[in-house]
Amino acid sequence: MLDNKQKITIKGTRDGLTLFIDDTCSFEEAIDELDEKIKASQPTKEEPVVSVTVKLGYRYLHKEQKERLHHLIGRDNRLTIESFDSDVILKKEALQWKEESETKVITQVVRSGQILQITGDLFLIGDVNPGGHVTATGNIYILGNLRGIAHAGVNGDQEAVIAASYMKPTQLRISDYVSRAPDYETDGVYMECGFIDHKQDKIIIDRLQVLSHMRNKLSTFERRFLNG
Repeated sequence: MLDNKQKITIKGTRDGLTLFIDDTCSFEEAIDELDEKIKASQPTKEEPVVSVTVKLGYRYLHKEQKERLHHLIGRDNRLTIESFDSDVILKKEALQWKEESETKVITQVVRSGQILQITGDLFLIGDVNPGGHVTATGNIYILGNLRGIAHAGVNGDQEAVIAASYMKPTQLRISDYVSRAPDYETDGVYMECGFIDHKQDKIIIDRLQVLSHMRNKLSTFERRFLNG
């Protein structure tokens, strides 16, 4: 019995083309059918270059397979691959994602001259004294006094936030935004948070409760902390 199921489906969108590759066939079968479809299209040189998003489903492509697709699709066809979208990742990538998204709970006082660096979110039970420095690739939550330096989103995450029971920092940094002590009330503020306001293009301070509305990706654990 012949298998008439299409291995390649191409749909147009406002942003270009979406190419769906059947994840139940072999990669070679998909390549052969895609080659036939591309040869039949024959675009002219006057046509604009169209971006292509490749949907892989439950298929993982290795570097060499992606390079073959880049070559096949971009071969004088006025097409260019914008991205690959797969529902599976390698174990190494999954462990890296877990490390980067995990909340690390640490109980200590960060004293002057000490630097606490965390991959992921930091939940610190303790104070950050003047001269102390805490950094995280994600958010920073301090159940204590923040009197030193806090830097969240160190790898460029502008959606990261900094929250503290008592906030009177020497400096706040989120991604590449910096806010120094003169931006705050002289006596400090209680149960406040700092985040980037893109309309004002700077770090602002507000009540903790506003984050549950402004940052929809906060986890249940984080929402419990922010809402008391």
